[in-house]
Amino acid sequence: MDTQEIQALAQAIIHQHGATFGAQLHHDANSVELTPQPVPPAMRQEPAYLAALQACSSLGFIAVDAETLAQAWQRQSERTQQFDITHWPDDPRDFGLSGGDPAQAFAHCPRELGLYGVLPTAEWVGRMARAGVPTVQLRFKSDDKAAVAAEVKAAVEAVKGTKARLFINDHWQAALDAGAYGIHVGQEDLDVIGARDLETIRTSGTRFGVSTHGYAEMVRAHAVQPSYIALGAVFPTTLKKMATAPQGLSRLAAYVRLMQHYPLVAIGGISEDLFPAVRATGVGSIAVVRALVNAPDPEGAARDLMARMNQA
Repeated sequence: MDTQEIQALAQAIIHQHGATFGAQLHHDANSVELTPQPVPPAMRQEPAYLAALQACSSLGFIAVDAETLAQAWQRQSERTQQFDITHWPDDPRDFGLSGGDPAQAFAHCPRELGLYGVLPTAEWVGRMARAGVPTVQLRFKSDDKAAVAAEVKAAVEAVKGTKARLFINDHWQAALDAGAYGIHVGQEDLDVIGARDLETIRTSGTRFGVSTHGYAEMVRAHAVQPSYIALGAVFPTTLKKMATAPQGLSRLAAYVRLMQHYPLVAIGGISEDLFPAVRATGVGSIAVVRALVNAPDPEGAARDLMARMNQA
């Protein structure tokens, strides 16, 4: 197949899926803007792969995600013995996600983690746990190891007597020492935490969640078989500088179809009015920060958000 024919296939993919994954302005509630990306160097030469690589780049997927999708599209074509431009890849087998050794998986947690409050201090953790928020995370930023250990221990104490599941962001050793329910890490932390430390966390029975921001990071997260996977940022957020653009509802829904064998948490700029649309994608949990800590009445906000979760 020559270059012109491959370009025609790429245009066919764009025509078929542009309304869903298009790189122009998405008219979601928070207007997620995605722009076309340069086509990365090709790693193989099959027509399905080359066409998908071009198309996914034009649709705004960054290089590593365009590559991951193109490889999946090629595997899908080989598995089904046809190049079906209508079917966006969503079979775990085509992403290398099938299988896995159950003995190497982290401890299970509920598929429906519910409202997930990401909170700055142990005081906030206790306050929201007592308000009935089912899953809470301590995101305490400090380079002082003693201060971290004290705050993590205080957070573990703060949820006692409640039904809240407490995850500790980043500080995995302090979380293990204090007996927290779980640990949450970002992609950059997977570079730092070695295989031996991961095994220590796994064998402790502590739950382990991982943040992801696209297809390539979901594949990478699956390699360690975490307890849950966080998907984001769904909408623009000012809380932290993100290396990737907001994903929007259409991408979130595609991620959920692919990763549905995991408990999934949507995070990033999700306000109360967006809960029904986000829940409709199939995620079992929505994480919020500002919707709780910036609310005039945080306990009332927690009740309203939990009601929204249940309605959706």
